Amino acid sequence: MVIDCDHPLHTKEPRLLSQTTEYALRAMSCLAYMPDELVSTAQLAEVTHVPMNYLAKVLQLLAKAELINGRRGVGGGYRLNRPAKEISLLDVIGAIDPIERIESCPLKLENHSGKLCPLHSRLDMAAKLLIETFDGMTLHDMIASDPTTRPLCSTEMTTRVNLTLGES
Repeated sequence: MVIDCDHPLHTKEPRLLSQTTEYALRAMSCLAYMPDELVSTAQLAEVTHVPMNYLAKVLQLLAKAELINGRRGVGGGYRLNRPAKEISLLDVIGAIDPIERIESCPLKLENHSGKLCPLHSRLDMAAKLLIETFDGMTLHDMIASDPTTRPLCSTEMTTRVNLTLGES
């Protein structure tokens, strides 16, 4: 079997989560670095490399999930609704595109009633592990784990975060 790498369904970047979810994680990471600041959509878009109009929709979803709050107008922007130590990555993922467990045969096969086939059983185990992993990791854990490599690692972001955190 030959895999056509130019096929439209073959993505060049490996993806575990949807692009929208990654955008949300980028935005939340940025906000976690600056918990006491209101950060505008334009600033977030520039730092996270997310198109501003798309990011605005992502921020609305995060606000609806009460993970962030915003203020409109001049001097407005967004900030985390609670400390980064209290927001798990699963909270963010769940606000955008929740990871779902497989509870019954997705194919509705009668001979699978009451149990999952080996394929769906393993996929469900993988989903369970993802849920546990993301639930056990907070925004704070992510931004504090390695000060030399930040989730948003552009020079501008690193410089700004170093200034905000009082590092040189």
